[in-house]
Amino acid sequence: MRNLALCDATADYGGQPVLGPLSLTLAPGERVALVGKSGAGKSTLLGVMFQRWQRDGAALMPQELGLVPTLSVFHNVYMARLATRPTWYNLLTLARPFRRDVATIEPLLERLGIADKCWSPAGELSGGERQRVAAARAIHQGGELLLADEPVSALDGPLSELVMTALTGAYPTAVLAMHDVELALRFTDRVVGIANGSIALDEPSHRLRVQDLLPLY
Repeated sequence: MRNLALCDATADYGGQPVLGPLSLTLAPGERVALVGKSGAGKSTLLGVMFQRWQRDGAALMPQELGLVPTLSVFHNVYMARLATRPTWYNLLTLARPFRRDVATIEPLLERLGIADKCWSPAGELSGGERQRVAAARAIHQGGELLLADEPVSALDGPLSELVMTALTGAYPTAVLAMHDVELALRFTDRVVGIANGSIALDEPSHRLRVQDLLPLY
């Protein structure tokens, strides 16, 4: 993966500017945390990144998760690779999944603690379970770059660490919008603080403490 750059990026909502202009370069192998209070522009920035870098293989785990409630957990995860299969294969999978796909997805669900929900409709799951399904789908998609918006906001303690470990282990490069600053510092090597749609801080994680990030909130 080459360096990815935003130069004087902007975004507006209803004609009102909500982001930028800001510039940011992402190097291969970097794991970046976006931190800042709600409404600061983190989600908007992730959306701009995805729009610009989708062709470079970026995968997006949105805050609203984007699951299909009526489909099973298996099928929601399987959808991450729809584009890699012919249409006839995908249609058959809706009715009767192929053994090789089940053998690929079930261990991933096991790793995230939701193997028992494999054939349950996503709409019947708790918020934390749905978030783990979305994480499983992102991991199953694979690629060079993950863009994730609050990927563990519905999880606590060991589960949040489990999912963060799985996500950051699956992608060599990642940009993660995080509210939990302790997790942000532990699982990323660079922190970008967003305030009022602009970059207020950009430092290596090892130089920062939790107290350094609190003013952004």
